[in-house]
Amino acid sequence: MKRITRPLLGVLLGLSLSVFGTSGCQRTTPEPTGGLSAGRLTVTVSIVPQKYFVERVGGERVDVNVMVLPGNNPATYEPRPEQLTALSESAAYLAIGVPFEDAWLEKIAAANEGMLMVDTAAGIDRMPMEADHEHGDGPLDPHIWLSPELAKIQARNIANALAKLDPAHDDEYRANLAAFIADIDELEADIKETLAGASSKKFIVFHPAWGYFARDFELEMIPIEIGGQEPSAQELAHLVDKAQEEGIRVVFAQPEFSTQDAETIAREIGGEVVLVSPLAEDWLSNLTRVADTFAEVLNR
Repeated sequence: MKRITRPLLGVLLGLSLSVFGTSGCQRTTPEPTGGLSAGRLTVTVSIVPQKYFVERVGGERVDVNVMVLPGNNPATYEPRPEQLTALSESAAYLAIGVPFEDAWLEKIAAANEGMLMVDTAAGIDRMPMEADHEHGDGPLDPHIWLSPELAKIQARNIANALAKLDPAHDDEYRANLAAFIADIDELEADIKETLAGASSKKFIVFHPAWGYFARDFELEMIPIEIGGQEPSAQELAHLVDKAQEEGIRVVFAQPEFSTQDAETIAREIGGEVVLVSPLAEDWLSNLTRVADTFAEVLNR
């Protein structure tokens, strides 16, 4: 366990949060020295959708920095030196379990030993990603922010972290949390209604980001890319056959990345590529748009 070098606030003595990282150790809640400016907490998150979560819970009392900049891949991202330097201003780092953290989380923690490290995925049981196109025995799926149900757990973890760093405003964080969860409940109801009459429940997606969303709303995701690997010729032929059997004519892809491979698959099935983003900042509105897009495609 790394030694905490900054003094602790007296009101926070004895309080702690779980550290998310490979060391498995815990840190006592630090004083947000350098992370509290003009009454606002500065915190850093891994991906853009987390910024929305933190701002919904923290309101006007937080400033949020994002490590994986828009348009980049959370699986392979390498933080810029200036991003690591800027961590000296953060009171907390809110991890979520995306793959780049495996290589970088210890270095991120070392950049500011007084920074609270928070696992916003605490309490979530991740499901496996498919290791191939038939069996679900692969690595665990990191895309937990795309499930409204799991987003509620993440929001509660965020509220707990902010309240421990800034206990004087605990009531405000709890009120913001309640309002956010009410919006998520409404979102869930709207998406269920949107997708209820879909004539098909199966969709093909290039990168398998939508597994939790599919589980929440009783859809079936058929991924092309598995474990970051493109399909073999045999797997590609299998996918084309399956798409034709199911009458699927759309391949979903991400606007953040190249669509070339997805377009190749779409041509093989006589269909088209439709873009949906798992990394949009306006999380609530984005999931509404995604549900509307899925409903339109699944009813064709």
